[in-house]
Amino acid sequence: MSKKIYVGNMNYNTTEDSIRDLFSNYGEVLSVNMITDRYTGRFKGFAFIEMETDDEANNAIKSINGHELDGRELRVAEARNRDSREGHSRRRYSNY
Repeated sequence: MSKKIYVGNMNYNTTEDSIRDLFSNYGEVLSVNMITDRYTGRFKGFAFIEMETDDEANNAIKSINGHELDGRELRVAEARNRDSREGHSRRRYSNY
């Protein structure tokens, strides 16, 4: 079963290849999703990595959290489901 990982505090110049190479040292990387601003297309400094197994993902999280890449100390944790994020609502405010 695959597991998703959140990677934050990334340098805006970090490439998908460099982050994939870093995580592949700990197992098979199924996908890398580098988040960009929808209006400017600029990388927002965080990404989601999907690894093949829970063990590989957990090992990567422990090993890479705090690791310096491109001059920034990475923040790495298990990704949370969108629905489980507290305090966030997709509802828009209206004038009613």
